[in-house]
Amino acid sequence: MAKEKVKIDNLKYERHYYKEGKTVIAGCDEVGRGPLAGPVVCCSVIMPLKKELIIEGINDSKKLTAKKRDQLYDKIIEIATDYQVSFIDEKVIDEINILQATKLGMKNAINALKVKPDIILVDAVEGLDVNYPTQAIIKGDEKSYSIACASIVAKVTRDRYMQKMHEEHPVYNFFKNKGYGTKEHIEAIKKYGECNMHRQTFIKNFK
Repeated sequence: MAKEKVKIDNLKYERHYYKEGKTVIAGCDEVGRGPLAGPVVCCSVIMPLKKELIIEGINDSKKLTAKKRDQLYDKIIEIATDYQVSFIDEKVIDEINILQATKLGMKNAINALKVKPDIILVDAVEGLDVNYPTQAIIKGDEKSYSIACASIVAKVTRDRYMQKMHEEHPVYNFFKNKGYGTKEHIEAIKKYGECNMHRQTFIKNFK
């Protein structure tokens, strides 16, 4: 008999802090640490946690289809108490490295929130330089509703941006690969060279 998959309770952390009186809870996540081209995009979002406003189907953005992400994105930005997105471009990534760029993007997204959170739930990244208490959660986009919402907004935002950049740089097929290091993308770099969107520290072995 196949082992039954246990469903993860992705509101556990939110309920914990809510009971402690921390009722304004932000989730923060990034998308785009691994690609060879384009920005890392970070999102911080505060979602209403009343039972009737919880959005069904929220999960780690990587586990959802593009169509489902788009549908959930629309719902999230419609009902979010507040959300902010930050782009850190490839030049900054090359200058300060991807981890520091991710931390900077998360800091910018959090500090741009107009509604001040009581606690920030962050996907994995520790040591953010912000004036709020934070909790880093490994695989937080699977375990926290708030982080998963941030993950979806960041993913859809970055994907749409890279699809637009495809129009300027069609030989790399950013529309499909979103800047990630697919075989086709690497072959295009070798054939055509890099463009201004490529991360020099990521493509140095492919030149």
